[in-house]
Amino acid sequence: MQLNPYLNFNGDCEAAFKFYERCLGGKIQVLMTYGDSPAAAQTPPQLRGKIIHARLSVGAFLLMGSDAPPERYERPQGLSVLFTTENAPDARRIFTALSEKGTVRMPLEKTFFAEAFGSLVDRFGIPWMVGCLLDA
Repeated sequence: MQLNPYLNFNGDCEAAFKFYERCLGGKIQVLMTYGDSPAAAQTPPQLRGKIIHARLSVGAFLLMGSDAPPERYERPQGLSVLFTTENAPDARRIFTALSEKGTVRMPLEKTFFAEAFGSLVDRFGIPWMVGCLLDA
């Protein structure tokens, strides 16, 4: 079994996943548009170039997402995507990359539970927590 985040975007899923591929060092496995899907004929023309499914692998983990139809899009709230690393320099590099043109909520710093930990909302409105957590 596997538990993976699935993110919804307001028309910028493709740009977000290309950004995440660069920031996280992952590999985009799927980037399918509504127009390339079996649902193309039932899709409004303005949505056909948008992403119906994206999948990014980062090591053994997957991040997935899509562009929600405009009338069903809701800005993420009450959750964050947690990205952990094995060392503080990697956490700093990823935190810095993800926060580019975003909003830092908590600067990356040493805490009682992490060698480095911080939170941000990226340029696409996705909340992230990044850290190098101490052993429990």
